[in-house]
Parts: sequence; structure tokens; C-alpha cells
Amino acid sequence: MEPRIKNTGSLVSHGNVPGRKAMLEILEAGLQAADPYHNARKLIHLRGDKLTVGCREFEPAGDPHSGNAVYDLSQIENIYVFGAGKGIQRVAKALEDVLGERIAGGHVIDKKGHPSILQRIGVTFGGHPIPDEDCVSGCERILEMTRGLTRNDLVFTCVSNGVSSTLTMPVPGVSLEDVRKTTHIMQIEHGAPTRDVNSVRNHLDMMKGGRISRYIYPAPAVHIIARDPVIYDELMHQNYWLHTLPDCTTFQLAVENIKKWDAWKEVPSAVREFLARGDPKYETVKAEEFEKMPSRIFGIMPGYKYTAKFPAAMKKARELGFKPVLLTDELWGVEARHAGICLAAICQTIERIGKPFPPPCALFTSGEVVVTVGSERGIGGRNQELALAAAAGIAGSSRIVIASVDTDGTDGPGTQFFTGSGGIPHCLAGGIVDGETVTEAMKAGLNINEAIKRHNTSPILWKLGSGIEATPNISLVDFTVGLVTGLNR
Repeated sequence: MEPRIKNTGSLVSHGNVPGRKAMLEILEAGLQAADPYHNARKLIHLRGDKLTVGCREFEPAGDPHSGNAVYDLSQIENIYVFGAGKGIQRVAKALEDVLGERIAGGHVIDKKGHPSILQRIGVTFGGHPIPDEDCVSGCERILEMTRGLTRNDLVFTCVSNGVSSTLTMPVPGVSLEDVRKTTHIMQIEHGAPTRDVNSVRNHLDMMKGGRISRYIYPAPAVHIIARDPVIYDELMHQNYWLHTLPDCTTFQLAVENIKKWDAWKEVPSAVREFLARGDPKYETVKAEEFEKMPSRIFGIMPGYKYTAKFPAAMKKARELGFKPVLLTDELWGVEARHAGICLAAICQTIERIGKPFPPPCALFTSGEVVVTVGSERGIGGRNQELALAAAAGIAGSSRIVIASVDTDGTDGPGTQFFTGSGGIPHCLAGGIVDGETVTEAMKAGLNINEAIKRHNTSPILWKLGSGIEATPNISLVDFTVGLVTGLNR
């Protein structure tokens, strides 16, 4: 299996070399688990003209349509594949490899910077986390292919984290630039979480909030989500980001959330006017409408926040002599720098007095921290900022190593903010620091505090040989590890 971490050599060429080597083995084990390809292959089986789609562990709990879905392909005129999200090509690739020439066509939208790996299904690379013109172009291609679908066709959809940006097609009267500004103001400048941002962008879009399923109807659809299957009722009534499924948000909630983050006067007037009007014609798909559509739902990454990546990483930690400890898999909405400072303090306490866990140990956290950028335009990402903020807290330690990565391999704004200076890859996956990082930065004339203040963490991590470069895949959210090898004597 090809390693996901691409620059291991430079990462272990300095600092706490034994600790860094152990850390990278643990990270690699976890990153390898963030691949939906094999589970997608497990979901679909083709024998002659008989296509069977089903796997009990991938079904939402309480799904009224439980059991295998069986399709006679001699009665199916066309098979199409549509999708969007970071690394979503890995799911589409599995469908290509099983169905081959039986796929009449399709289109998916992946994040810019990812390689193209599909042959029969078209690919557009769009901006994330701020959508761009290519996102709209990809949606237009999908919309065009949905025209004329009938009950005799079969459609597979696939979505993953990042779909809320990559699947973007603004409603009439609201421009792409209006959507871009609104997203940037709420998510980047004010630090609003995806849940609050999505109530807004779901109602500014012609594809999100289940609308894509309206276009697919009346063709039967198999909706593949690159996350855990959860509970059927939750998918019907509490979903806000899996855009092939019904949406629980409303125009009123969108307005309330913009005001909640003190952004009402800052977002474009066209956005305020459209949301305040709340035209029912542009309301998102709700459960009652969706359940009339012939479809099945499968979540192919059971336990995507926990079981998909932690068992492999924890097993590797145990093999290397570290006791694995899960601190939390619910680290959501916390400022990245604060999370880094806190993890560093816990590791310091363990190093100093052996509590609350005896060393050697490996501390694991997951979720999605945030970076409230304000007006700064630095190049970075939440995992990079977490790691760099932790560096000061462990300065001088010979036994602590901390690393944080986004499991999709691309942590940060991506190519739309990237100028190509300094030889930095389009987007780092995260960062790794140890007790020598602060000293290395000082010797190189680099100011860690200023980099964090300006949210410009990629350049400094890359110059220090501590920026992690990885191959892209889907996101199983963030993955942070703190290693403590023993007590100071």
C-alpha cells in the first residue's frame, strides 16, 4: 500500500528523531484507514446482469428499506454516477471498477489539488472551503446529465466532507461572489461552525439541501455517504450537510444564524434580501418529499469519527510501546491554538509527574477545531495552527512529540489562496512539533507567535521541515496525537 505521508525523510531528519519516527508510523496507520474504496467495493456486487447493492453494517439504523437492493441491469437503460466532496473520486473509482462499461456517464466534483483518477466518470476540481467558478461548472455538468432521467435509469450518488463547498450553484439573484463573501465572512472571519454556515448556504443554492435528488427523480437512486450510516430518522430530520438527502434547516434559521455571528450587516445585500424573503419555491427538500423518491442510503465508513481510524493508529502505538488513550473524539468548535496549548499542557503534566496517564503513552483526539481568521490572509490550516501552538508549550522537552493532520490530506484553504511562493505544496496535511521546534525556529529567524497571530502557519512549518505533506483522500475529520515517552528524572 502506497504511503500517504509523502515527505517522511525530511520530517525525521531533525529534532526528536526517534519520537518523530514513532509519530509518523502512528499517523500513517490512521491515515491509511481514511479510504472508502474497499468499503465501496464491499457494498456493490455484479454477477452477469444482476447488480446487488447492500451490506448490513452500512445501513442506517431503522431504515425501512433494510436488505439488499437488487437490480436487473438488462432492464436498466443507463447508469450514472454523481458526487461531490474532498477525495470523493475514491468512491467513484470503486463504482467504475465494479460496473466498468455499464456506466453511461456521470460527474463528480473533487477539491482542487487532488489528482484525477477516473476514466468513465468526469471530474471537476473546485475550491474549498470557499467555492469558485469551477464548483459551479461542475454542478452545471451534473444538472445537464440529470435532464431526461427516467424510471428505467439508475443513479449512484456519493458525497463526503467538503461537499458543502464543492457542490455550489447559487440561486437566481445571488451571485457566486455573494456566496463566496458570505462563506468567508461567517466561516473564516467569524469562525462559525459548518452547522451554522450550512443553514445559510443551503438556502442560497440550487443543488444543496437535497435539491440534487429532485433533479434525479424519477430515476431510482443509491445514495452513498462516505461517513457512518447513523440512524435513518436522523438522516431524514436532522441532516444539514449531506446534500443528496433531506435538509433540516429553514430560511428563518439561516437569518438567525447570520445574526448570531454578528454578520447580518456584513453579508451582501442580495443575500439578506433573498433569505429574508424566504420564497417557498426555493425551500430545500424535506423528509416528506424525499421519502417519496425511490432510493436507498448507505454509509460506507461506519464510525467515521472513531472506529475508522483510531483502531489502526492505536494498534500501531501499542506495537511501538505506547499506551493509547482516547482523550476525546468530540473536539468541535474549539480554537485550534487553544486546543494545541491544552494538549501541550496535558503532555507536560504527564512528563513531569506521570499523571493522569503513566508514560509512555499516546494521546488521541479527533473532531474539527476552528481558526477565526478575521482579516488576515495567511496560508495555513487548523491542524497546522494546533501543532505550532503546541510547540511553545513543549519547548525543551526531550520526550514529547505532538502532531495534527486532516485525514483528507489537505488542511487549509487550498489553492485559491496559494501563490506558489517558497516551494510550499498546494496544501499541507498538518504539522509535527517536538521540544526542539522553538529553538529551531529561533535559529532560523522565524517567529512562531507572529505566524500564529497572522494564521500564516504553512510557510514556517515548511521551512522548519515540520509541515506534513500527504496524498489526498476523503476526510474522517481531524486526527491529533500527543506522544510522551517517559518521565524526566
